[in-house]
Amino acid sequence: MTTRSRPSRARSPEAKRARESAILDAAARLAETNGIRSVTLTDIAAEVGMHKSAMLRYFETREEIFLRLAAAGWVEWSQAVRERLAGAAPGAGDGDSADAVNGADRKPDLCAVARILAESLVARPLFCDLLAHTPMNLERNVSLESVRSFKLTAIAEVTAVGEVLCQVAAVRPQQAGNVVATATAMAGALWQMAAPGTELRRLYESDPDLAHAVVDVAPRLSDILSAMLRGYGAGGEAA
Repeated sequence: MTTRSRPSRARSPEAKRARESAILDAAARLAETNGIRSVTLTDIAAEVGMHKSAMLRYFETREEIFLRLAAAGWVEWSQAVRERLAGAAPGAGDGDSADAVNGADRKPDLCAVARILAESLVARPLFCDLLAHTPMNLERNVSLESVRSFKLTAIAEVTAVGEVLCQVAAVRPQQAGNVVATATAMAGALWQMAAPGTELRRLYESDPDLAHAVVDVAPRLSDILSAMLRGYGAGGEAA
């Protein structure tokens, strides 16, 4: 077993930020391999090569570490999915053609929008895991300021994605927010049900009597979001 050298205490602001980044990276690696549920503060300390008591100078709890990762996940996913959604807007990519000018008159491809949302989430397993654990335990055992900072980040990114959805799916802001909230909440829940890479998943796939328990997240989530978007359109409430 390789013995890790113990890093000295970070004293400058730059060194502190570097140490925090190393801790976050270590936690992310462990969570991606083993799942958030199984990762302890001691595991993270060992991965980064620190004593647990020393690591508490940078983060008060394991929940604070993962809440920080969740905030970063919201920002990264939001930017990526907004870029993809913009490319799905009616008339996108048509340049200066008449189709581009009249793109606003086209009906949005709601199935394509739903697939983009679903696939962008499924492509981020750690974010899906974080989405499930955030309301259950990551917002607990942390300071109120940590929760506030996380919530402000998440709300800002939901709003940003919602603004693009209003353009590409012809829904109102509140409806767009509901779609984003549903997409992210269901992604977290379905990811836990799917149990990818676990003994549970292998059991589900190997036993014909448990075939109903096999969850394929992307198509199921896409179907749910498609129905939701079509329902908003059929209700005649869109802007």
